[in-house]
Amino acid sequence: MSRFWKIALIVIAVLVVGGVAFRLLHKPEAAAGSGHGGQHSGQGGADSQGQGQSGANGQDKDNAPVPVTVEPTVKQSVPVYLTALGTVTALNTVTVNPQVAGQMWTINFKEGQAVKKGDVIAQIDPRTFQAAFDQATAKQKQDEASLATAISTLDRNQKLVANGYVAALDMDTFRNNVALLRATVLADEASARSAKVQLDFTKIISPIDGVAGIRNVDPGNVVTTTTSIVTLTQIQPIYVIFSLPEQNLEAVRDASQNGDDKLQVIALDRSDSHPLDTTGFLQVVDNQIDTSTGTFKMRAEFNNPKSALWPGQFVNVQLRVRTVTGGLVIPAQAVQRGPDGDFVYKLQPDQTVAMQPVTVAGEVGDSHVMVSKGLTEGDQVVTEGQFRLKPGSKVQALKPGEVPPAPIASDASKKKGGGRRGGGG
Repeated sequence: MSRFWKIALIVIAVLVVGGVAFRLLHKPEAAAGSGHGGQHSGQGGADSQGQGQSGANGQDKDNAPVPVTVEPTVKQSVPVYLTALGTVTALNTVTVNPQVAGQMWTINFKEGQAVKKGDVIAQIDPRTFQAAFDQATAKQKQDEASLATAISTLDRNQKLVANGYVAALDMDTFRNNVALLRATVLADEASARSAKVQLDFTKIISPIDGVAGIRNVDPGNVVTTTTSIVTLTQIQPIYVIFSLPEQNLEAVRDASQNGDDKLQVIALDRSDSHPLDTTGFLQVVDNQIDTSTGTFKMRAEFNNPKSALWPGQFVNVQLRVRTVTGGLVIPAQAVQRGPDGDFVYKLQPDQTVAMQPVTVAGEVGDSHVMVSKGLTEGDQVVTEGQFRLKPGSKVQALKPGEVPPAPIASDASKKKGGGRRGGGG
């Protein structure tokens, strides 16, 4: 017998012995398994029954009503506004310059202080101008004395002409001298008034009611007529200038012509959270449209009693152009955006919801919108809980402020609790 066959027979014998040993070792475990088969079968039936109950409970949970907040559609008068970005502009802005040159003696205002029209806000050294005024006044009095002498001479010689003591030619000279001195006195009066004006210019007067800015000159400096001392801005009342697209021009003009009062304008802060001042009024619409931007400019005036509006400030502007009587209003949070446009979840009589397309006509305050299509007065719309809804969902309608009931304990929790109670027994 060849060596190959010897090795093959040895391998076969080893495999046969191993198989017999494996069968002998695992025979008791198989018997034990067959002994407990009935118990396993019973447990399998119980498990399948429990799973069936769990599936039924899960299905009931999916069909449970979804608690949501609903609010009715209401009808009310709704003002319609056009919105724009505006710039606050001072009613008057004046850069104060001296009208005479000289040394600055005093500054009589504080930066940021409110000043009144006619207040002396600065003083220039007046001595040179006072001297010039005194000199002009003295010259006027001197010439007035000469005029009085000339008039007296004319009167005396007038009586002597009839007696032939004074020649008629001399009388012409006397009369011309009086006329000359009268003219001289008039010139002196004008010179004195001019000197007085120059003297008064040494007191720098506020030309408007306003707020003083940062001063540019300190006391002791020599100023000229080109020196800027301070800039005054009048902020009560104050202007807001804003622009609207040209397609709104007709609406603004119609509102201006049909309204009894001026159009109301509201200035809001940058976040649109609250008005910055009492209501203003549209004052003027510019007489042309800007061809580069396609907009037209307007200006509104505000009383600004609390100085809430400040020159150079950017504000959001709302121009009221009309009022819609009987507009349908709903909370803004009820409106959802879908691929086909805006919609709301509308509550049906069977306590389900339907997806209702709507057309939003405009905002009403900070939290509501006006709807022009899709709803009628009294329709209930979902305002909270929409993320859990789909068309046809069963809901539990709650009013605003109501708290939904606590969730019922699941069947699994009951079973778990029952097991504990059984163990305790």
